[in-house]
Amino acid sequence: MKQALRITCVLTVVCLLSGFFLSFAYNKLSGKIEENQQQTIKKNVLALVENGAYMEEETSEGEKYYLIFNKEKNLVGYAITEEGNGYQGKIKILVALKSDLNSLWGIQIIESQETPGLGAKINSTEFKNQFKGLIIIPQINLTKKEPENHNEISAISGATISSRAVVKITNKAIKKLKRILEK
Repeated sequence: MKQALRITCVLTVVCLLSGFFLSFAYNKLSGKIEENQQQTIKKNVLALVENGAYMEEETSEGEKYYLIFNKEKNLVGYAITEEGNGYQGKIKILVALKSDLNSLWGIQIIESQETPGLGAKINSTEFKNQFKGLIIIPQINLTKKEPENHNEISAISGATISSRAVVKITNKAIKKLKRILEK
């Protein structure tokens, strides 16, 4: 009985200390984590947009989005992040639209927990390049064969669920950004 009580007390103290140190570390580092995420987004946006020189962050309806400008300070596009569920877990995507809102500069996978091997191919250059310059009116569609229309991309063989998730998240991001910009 005494031994069970001692074990319970020790485990309680260890759990309390662990919880305290985790919350302390999170509070200390959360600003740095946010800063690193913003730097990642900025780097990816400017890599996607060929003539993008700088960007400005805007917030509307509690949603962050980005205005992208060239060296001459002309608006060349918009970017927004969106997330959704893939086959294995959450997928977070950065979507960059051209200023006409009719086509994409491209997409970048920011975060993915897809299956190594097949599902992880959503990070491949070959898959992501299908989105460059893609016409998005009507919305992007996924096909299992060679794309025939200007708004289609080809699914990754053996990873259709992951491919479908990327298309769904991208369409959701485009719709959200257009709604925000209409206001």
